[in-house]
Formats: sequence, C-alpha cells, structure tokens
Amino acid sequence: MESLNTELMVIIIAVCTYFFAAIPFGLIFSKLAGLGDIRKVGSGNIGATNVLRTGNKKIAALTLLCDALKGVVVVLISAYFIPGHEYAFGFLAIFSHIFPIYLKFKGGKGVATTLGVYFAWSPLLGLLVLATWLLAAKLFKISSLSALVAAVLAPFFAYFLSMNPAVLPFTALIAVTLFYTHRDNIKRLVNKQESAIS
Repeated sequence: MESLNTELMVIIIAVCTYFFAAIPFGLIFSKLAGLGDIRKVGSGNIGATNVLRTGNKKIAALTLLCDALKGVVVVLISAYFIPGHEYAFGFLAIFSHIFPIYLKFKGGKGVATTLGVYFAWSPLLGLLVLATWLLAAKLFKISSLSALVAAVLAPFFAYFLSMNPAVLPFTALIAVTLFYTHRDNIKRLVNKQESAIS
C-alpha cells in the first residue's frame, strides 16, 4: 500500500511539475508590460536574455527570477513529499520549460531553470555554477558560451562537493540538454557570429 501511495504521489507531482514548469513567464510578462510577443523579438526565445533585448530590464529580471523559481519550487516540493526523487524532478522542471505544451513544445533554453534546480539541490553548487557563468561572461562577453561553460563544469563541481551520487548523471544529462537547446548558438559561435553581451 505504501508503495502504491508513493507511485501515485510521483505521478501527481510529475503532472503538476510539467504544467507548472511549462508556464512561459517571459512571454506572459512581456505581453502584460506591453512589449508584444517576445517570440518576434531578437532570437525569438522566451527566456530572460531575449526579454532583455526589448530594453526592459525589470521584466527581464522578473522573467529570470520566475524561471529560476520553477526549478527551486519543484525540487523543494518533490524532496519534501518523495525524498530521493528531487534529482529526477529537477530535470523534469528543466525539460518542461524547454518543451512547454502551452507553446506547442517550443520553449526556452533552460538556463535560468537549471540554475534554480542547482541552487535547490545545493546552494553551494548553485553559487559555483552562477560564479562560473559570471566569470565566463566577463571574459568572453557572450551569454550562450558562458551558459555552456557553466553547464560543462557543473558535474565536476557536484563531484568535488561530494554530493549524492545521483546528482552526477543528472548534471551530465542537463549539460547535454543545454548543448541541444543552444545548438544554433553553437553554430554561430563556430562561425564567430554570436551576439556579444552589450
């Protein structure tokens, strides 16, 4: 009976996670602020970086915060109700943000939600990944490259922090996922056409 209850709880939280983490905050906030459809601006992405291209820093910051909170909320809730599943649910939150049903499965690139997941798994892991992004951004002046560098180093940070062994495969999976969502950016990086941070 206890096993059945756990399985039911996993299903319920998984469904709630998908529909919650799939909410396109960048698109919603941009429209509410009178900025129009963010998908028709810049890269067409619904994330904070593209929202920033509208020139509205407050809406971009709010998008960043809410997209990150997706990861935090999902991890904390799953850790409370079904301990040990928070790593899988953290990845599910990122997946849901990238493939939202509300936008025909065309969502963001998952960077902010990933950062929220890492902070919820371990504040120190989150700080290390954030510091890596900031340092790479300062050195290279390219947001996408900074995100990829941070994603690649995250599994190593998790290893040296002696975190739960379950974290390692998920940080690696997240890195692969972010490389997939940044595939067009990678092409532009190779061709030296990627936009710099202004």
